[in-house]
Amino acid sequence: MVTAEQIRTKQAKIALVGLGYVGLPLAAAFGRKADVVGLDISARKIDELKRGFDATGELTVEDLASTTIDYTTDATRIHEATFIIVTVPTPIDDHQKPDLSPVVSASRAIGQNLARGSIVVYESTVYPGVTEDICVPILEAESGLQCGIDFKVGYSPERINPGDKVHTVDKIVKVVAGQDAETLETVAQVYEMVVTAGVHRAPTIKVAEAAKVIENTQRDLNIALMNELAIIFNKMDISSKDVLVAAGTKWNFLKFSPGLVGGHCIGVDPYYLTYKAEEIGYQSQVILAGRRINDGMGKYVAEMTVKKLIRAGKAVKGARVLVLGLTFKENVPDIRNTKVVDILAELKEYGVETLVHDPVASSEEAMHAYGIELLSLEAAGEVDAVIWAVAHEQFAGITAERLKGLCRNGNGCGVVMDVKAVLDRGEVEGQGLKYWCL
Repeated sequence: MVTAEQIRTKQAKIALVGLGYVGLPLAAAFGRKADVVGLDISARKIDELKRGFDATGELTVEDLASTTIDYTTDATRIHEATFIIVTVPTPIDDHQKPDLSPVVSASRAIGQNLARGSIVVYESTVYPGVTEDICVPILEAESGLQCGIDFKVGYSPERINPGDKVHTVDKIVKVVAGQDAETLETVAQVYEMVVTAGVHRAPTIKVAEAAKVIENTQRDLNIALMNELAIIFNKMDISSKDVLVAAGTKWNFLKFSPGLVGGHCIGVDPYYLTYKAEEIGYQSQVILAGRRINDGMGKYVAEMTVKKLIRAGKAVKGARVLVLGLTFKENVPDIRNTKVVDILAELKEYGVETLVHDPVASSEEAMHAYGIELLSLEAAGEVDAVIWAVAHEQFAGITAERLKGLCRNGNGCGVVMDVKAVLDRGEVEGQGLKYWCL
């Protein structure tokens, strides 16, 4: 089997399959230490990367220039490498069931081009058992090789936090696992080449898979609690923001905030775990309860917007509402599984006209994925309400006075829905606007 020493001395290559938010930073880190082939199915992405542009915003022109990655869309080039890392997405379908098609497709491509003596390491988030029970049989069937003899597998869950310039790939402890002790040590040594924070050797692949899926499940449940509390406090006319600030003065209070829970991790990973739980005969209660709360927050924000419009003396049907932000979190262009679209869909049911402004998101991707046209603030014109859905840094210059200028006069006063609680309530109401925050 390939060894870490062969990787270090460039006698063997690493192949990264999938160059998104996870794969690209990892490929860049390895590209400074080893020979790396970077594979992605998107010809456009490969072309952009060759020109030194990362559409995800994770890496700068300087970051890309400081590393060496052999970019390609040609899956046959996987055969050049003997240490293969899979970083393709693992989404859910319309029924909240795991969609393993990307990882299955990647496994087929790897199997068809798998060199004897290779180690294949999966980083994609999956439920326990996927690597060994689903991926390995595909690799064997496509390659004609036998796992454990001709090639081996490992697992190392990704821990990339999109948009985070502090907790970068090299500064996050890496969990690693292998099908046997020899593979584990090789995988650990290869990752230790680039991860200065160190690695944690998990005893089995299933343990590593489970560790990943519960990291985001834990966060999901904590945010669900904050969202439920926010709904309760709203009914009591108490500011949840003020309550959390007060409670946060205790040393062991966990500082989570209410909000929309989307993206490709927190809003997805719990469903992988509950799917497997159901498969083995256990019906999850706590995890799914948290998911129901978080999945319903877009609808809740829309309903509160309608109520605020009515209280402000506005006619709901035909009202124009400007939504600031479409991405699933602040300062990243990623719109996958964004819950902002739930707000838009619910408002549409009330006959409300919605307009979306997001200077960070790709206009082309927004139209392709959701049929949403992104507008400039100037093109939006006057509106009846503004929903501040995502706290992009680029929105920092939008003052309370600017918000008043966006809201049209007459037929009631303007409404501001501050989902992320980033605005000063006094300043907004001082402009004669109706204010609400989650």
